[in-house]
Amino acid sequence: MLTAPQFSPERLASVRARIEAAARRAGRDPSGIRLLAVSKQQPLEAVAAAADAGQREFGENYVREGIAKVEALRDRGLTWHFIGQLQANKTREVAEHFQWVHTVDRERIATRLDAQRPHYAGPLDVLLQVRLEDEPGKGGAEPAEVPRLAQFVAGLPRLRLRGLMCVPPPADDEAGQRRPFARLRELLEDLNRRGHSLDTLSMGMSGDLEAAVLEGATLVRIGTAVFGPRD
Repeated sequence: MLTAPQFSPERLASVRARIEAAARRAGRDPSGIRLLAVSKQQPLEAVAAAADAGQREFGENYVREGIAKVEALRDRGLTWHFIGQLQANKTREVAEHFQWVHTVDRERIATRLDAQRPHYAGPLDVLLQVRLEDEPGKGGAEPAEVPRLAQFVAGLPRLRLRGLMCVPPPADDEAGQRRPFARLRELLEDLNRRGHSLDTLSMGMSGDLEAAVLEGATLVRIGTAVFGPRD
């Protein structure tokens, strides 16, 4: 954990300026691109400062750490996204405390989230994580599995399928960064041609958000550029 918050409003403004510049390059409306501040391993004070500066959506990778922040900042009206790999024994806690889950990659996880989502909370917004490269140990459904999984998740009453998410391997140049993002966009377009109405592409981080925006990202997950480096 950081020993002191490194967040500053200037960091947040700089990230928003990057998103706006990339949107202009792409001929897109910047208002169609949301910033998700990745607050994992950041102290509560830094997250509260970001909220005070106008940031409304936060992403957490670890269940217990995330829930502690959700509870501590409950009166702020924030939206919380779970973006880490989700184990079956943690689905109830996530279903009860988060509004979004980005890492649904198999039917068992989707079924448990659906069964464990409280009825008073409304449907849980979910994204399917797609593994676009052969990376052992990384979560995500294979692209060929995505249509079947999307159809399954779309049929669950306590979940609301919103789109796709990916975490591609690093690339040194913009062209290399754009390739996996283009593939994810094409997968979402294919799903919509099959009858879905998906509106969210969660892709792009601090080092490649421009490439993601150029390929259609609607939500970028930014940690370091917003909060500074973690110890």
